[in-house]
Amino acid sequence: MSDTHAGAAADRCHAESHAPVPRCAAADPAATRPPSARGLNRNAAVRVCFIHQNMPAQYRHLIGALLARGDEVVAIGERDAVLRWGARHARLSTLGYRLPDAVAQTAVPPRLRELHLQTARGAAVAQALQALKKDGLRPDVVVVHPGWGEALYVRSELPDVPLLGYCEFFYRADGADVGFDPEFPSGPEAIRQLQLRKAPHLLALEDIDAGVCPTEWQRAQFPAAYQSKLAVVHEGVDTDAVRPDPAARLQLDGLELRRGDPVVTYVARNLEPYRGFHVFMRSLPLLQRLAPQARVVVVGGDEVSYGQRLPAGESYRAHLMRELEGRVDWGRVHFLGRVPYAQYLRVLQVSAVHAYLTYPFVLSWSLLEAMSAGCCVVGSRTPPVEEAIRDGHNGRLVDFFDPEGLARRLADALADGPALQPLREAARQTVVEGYDLRRRCLPAGLALIDRLAARGPVPPTPPASGRHP
Repeated sequence: MSDTHAGAAADRCHAESHAPVPRCAAADPAATRPPSARGLNRNAAVRVCFIHQNMPAQYRHLIGALLARGDEVVAIGERDAVLRWGARHARLSTLGYRLPDAVAQTAVPPRLRELHLQTARGAAVAQALQALKKDGLRPDVVVVHPGWGEALYVRSELPDVPLLGYCEFFYRADGADVGFDPEFPSGPEAIRQLQLRKAPHLLALEDIDAGVCPTEWQRAQFPAAYQSKLAVVHEGVDTDAVRPDPAARLQLDGLELRRGDPVVTYVARNLEPYRGFHVFMRSLPLLQRLAPQARVVVVGGDEVSYGQRLPAGESYRAHLMRELEGRVDWGRVHFLGRVPYAQYLRVLQVSAVHAYLTYPFVLSWSLLEAMSAGCCVVGSRTPPVEEAIRDGHNGRLVDFFDPEGLARRLADALADGPALQPLREAARQTVVEGYDLRRRCLPAGLALIDRLAARGPVPPTPPASGRHP
């Protein structure tokens, strides 16, 4: 799950507002490069169909590797996403679908609207698969993320095709993200919604031949009856590109920051409680008293990806800045918003200490990229952070709900400076050994697809030696 840049708005089309499951255009001509019209090699080693509403999502590197070795790839997703991504790969075939417009949604009871959209996505994907079958193009493997309903009807359309699910997270009413933070409690209606949100995941778990989870903890959240189907293969970090750079420079409105400066960094796709933004912000008053020379660099948008939303026009950043007014020198805190990937890497490379906080939830790519870049990471003592960081060995851990403890850890790291080099090196080594894209994760993902395509057994993947339980 990327934390630096993401997402495209869904393209909307008219649907019958009175219909419980709207008719959706699955093969929008403007977003489609039909496989039959593109001269694909029908004798290719593997023909793989990827399905994700925000293509390419977690499949970016896997799709590129399959195309590079001469396999056929068809990508099915929302119209805007496949248009954007398909333009980058001349050999990638795409099928784009559209969703019902907002007006059509008003006829659906509020608690059923998410499920309504999930069934609409499932129906649109089914139409796209019918188009493939009509052209005589049967995939050898289908790879799909079930979270948005796109897997609902895949098995009925392709009963004999091996199905690989990307099983990112299974929602629970307790023991994970829900109910973790007492400042943002979940009411009875939210818990009922959670039950409905599990429906497409449970249906997919019945249908898939195998699934893949990014971390051991995320795998452990799924019902025990299905865990034998699930392998642990992270999407991977390109450790050749994401690496320490002693010469890195970061330009901020006339200010130049470089490696060795007292720079505290924080990164999230959006600045919100799920990623501990409220705790990080509340650590700043004490941090600035303990380390008045520090510069704080914050990367992330003002939207909400997960959890509770504020009233329209509000953001957690603005809310917390008002709460802390008069207690923080905002002139030494730099909010960059969302930034290009190259600038994001420079942020990590000049960091003296990097804060990463999260509810017990999906592990962010940014944590592993920070470690790969040689950051000294102060992370929350929450799963799955504890799977990647061992306190005092390759990072430091702090209680999620302790902003003063976080401030002291950050200030200590600034003061320790060069003494933390072994910890930085151990952080990078953890990622190189356990999460390296080209040497570990990508080969494991390709091998999983090849085994499924051959209808061979899919053994569970053992934890990488670089991971710390």
